[in-house]
Amino acid sequence: MNGNERDPGRRVVVTGIGMVTPLGHDLESSWAGLMAGKSGTGPITHWDATDFPTQITARVNDWEPRDYMDRKDVRRTSRGTQLAWKATQEALDRSGLDLSQEDRSRVGVEMGLAFGGWDIVEEEGRKLEENGPKRFNPASATAALISSAPTFIAIKHGITGPTNSQVTACATGITSIGEAARRLQRGEADVMLTGGAEGYLTKMAISTFSRLGAASTRNDEPETACRPFSGDRDGMVVGEGSAAFVLETLEHAQARGAQILAEFAGYGLSEDAFDMVAPEPGGHGATECMRIALQESGLGANEIDWIVAHGTGTVLNDKSETAAIKRIFGEDAYNIPVTSLKSSIGHAMGAAGAQSAAALVQAMQTQRIAPTINYNERDPDCDLDYVPNVSRACQVDAGLCNGFGLGGQNASLILKRFKAADSD
Repeated sequence: MNGNERDPGRRVVVTGIGMVTPLGHDLESSWAGLMAGKSGTGPITHWDATDFPTQITARVNDWEPRDYMDRKDVRRTSRGTQLAWKATQEALDRSGLDLSQEDRSRVGVEMGLAFGGWDIVEEEGRKLEENGPKRFNPASATAALISSAPTFIAIKHGITGPTNSQVTACATGITSIGEAARRLQRGEADVMLTGGAEGYLTKMAISTFSRLGAASTRNDEPETACRPFSGDRDGMVVGEGSAAFVLETLEHAQARGAQILAEFAGYGLSEDAFDMVAPEPGGHGATECMRIALQESGLGANEIDWIVAHGTGTVLNDKSETAAIKRIFGEDAYNIPVTSLKSSIGHAMGAAGAQSAAALVQAMQTQRIAPTINYNERDPDCDLDYVPNVSRACQVDAGLCNGFGLGGQNASLILKRFKAADSD
């Protein structure tokens, strides 16, 4: 092993997935909506957005947390934590893992949110101004913490292994999965519950992205506002949701007879060191994290069957990400389908990368890939195959997910189909 190679440690596999998006409250309905090319974006209706430049979000509608949590826990948690809990419970159910039969000191939680409890901060701040401190909810202090999501999950399940919250802005979902896999590779745990969530569609959040010039202002076309890689794109649509995974060491999964959905193959991080908002125009940081992930995976550029792009729908991001993909994959880039899920479900920040990874695993299971909807015009700077508007059949044995965060934090994740005969 030379100095540029990494000891992969123990093999890490995916055995359960859960997902909440504007298209559905579970993996099955969310995936069906993506496959059908449905849009989960729409006008803001949960508060008056008349005076806001951006009046569009991708909201998880008909959400009632008391369907999944008791009333006391609802009061003590942010919307982001509630969404994280729901996806984690689905992932556990799908995995068949019985935590009561596990040594819970060997189980950990790595769940990330980028903005945490902004909904709590905004609502309780309003109450404080209107009613004074006597009506203030003291539980809001812990509910607003980003770390409340993994710790809530750990407390409810009696998990005492490594518990942490990744915060890398829009790359959070991918870094959560990648760092959870690292813990398993290093032998720190046998099982990790991981993923990302976000529930922050507040006035403060929408104002922020409007003033930054990052959000679409197509208020008269809310369902088609997010147009990644299309020549007529004008910005992202802020979204919410969650995706969660049960990751296990291969030995642990096989010992309990688990169904293995996919295998962790590679993970890379980099930093643009350019700007707090804009991506580095040439996409060199994005190139580097993909290079690292690809090198760790041991796969060739022509062995990546699908790229689930960061693809926000901003002019700068989509151009720089396309340049990075072409730089790392060369001529093979033109043969790899590239999808942005954000065209359908918006940009759920801390959840976005985890949602992309969930879609990648589903593609391996179904051999179909999701489209980039609302693609209308070719952009000469974005000249790859973006799976425009319609899902398609595709042999997916390995794929790559990108997540590029504010401040230039970049992360890439590669998952592959599990093959028992692969050498360690």
